[in-house]
Amino acid sequence: MTAPPVDLRSGKHALLAFLGVWLLVAVLVRLDVTAPLIGHLGSALVAMVFLYVPSELARRRDEDLVDYGFVAAPLRAGLRAAGLAMLGIFPIFALGYVAFYEIACQSSLAALAPPGMCSRYHGVSGAQLPVLTWGLLEFCAVQLVVVALPEELFFRGMLLTLLQRRFPPRRTWFGVGVGWALVLSAAAFALVHLPKEGDPRALATFFPGLLFGFLRLRTGSLLAPILTHAGSNILIRFLDLALLR
Repeated sequence: MTAPPVDLRSGKHALLAFLGVWLLVAVLVRLDVTAPLIGHLGSALVAMVFLYVPSELARRRDEDLVDYGFVAAPLRAGLRAAGLAMLGIFPIFALGYVAFYEIACQSSLAALAPPGMCSRYHGVSGAQLPVLTWGLLEFCAVQLVVVALPEELFFRGMLLTLLQRRFPPRRTWFGVGVGWALVLSAAAFALVHLPKEGDPRALATFFPGLLFGFLRLRTGSLLAPILTHAGSNILIRFLDLALLR
């Protein structure tokens, strides 16, 4: 495929925006304060940063959030892409989740599991259906509005768009132009998860970052990655509730 010209300015803006946000996140996640009607203050402020930076950068560049994919249209394509992604990947992830704990917690690989998790894992035989409570419904809403939407706007909206201009894709995969921009945006997504607990296992978020980025490029909208991102977090929560005690 013929690549468009390289936009060095967009690459510079992407780098500066990420470095600034990473530093802010590293500070804000340390604010372990719970406020009425807000919840965890640090997490709420991080969400605001992810929303503010793309908005401000778009204003300074005389652009619009629409340029970063912040639209629902094409609605049908976005819903279909999200549905297919979740239908195809979530069962595999659930099986991998169970297989990991079954193997790791009964061998010398227990150190690979998060601290204390093996003592809480009781296997498939001890699984229970999660009880649907208002707290669980609130968790689902938070994952969609406070976690997935702001993060996708920053990483798959603004950052991926700017990186695509700096590193134009030179090959296609399933009809989507992919290249260094997709890889770098997923790496940035993984790195921003490190400051919270300093756990290198957080770098595994690189792989869902690739999926979310591909969905953004495939549909031209943030709808599919937002829904899939939120669904991923909710799935993990349901698996934890079902299999951990």
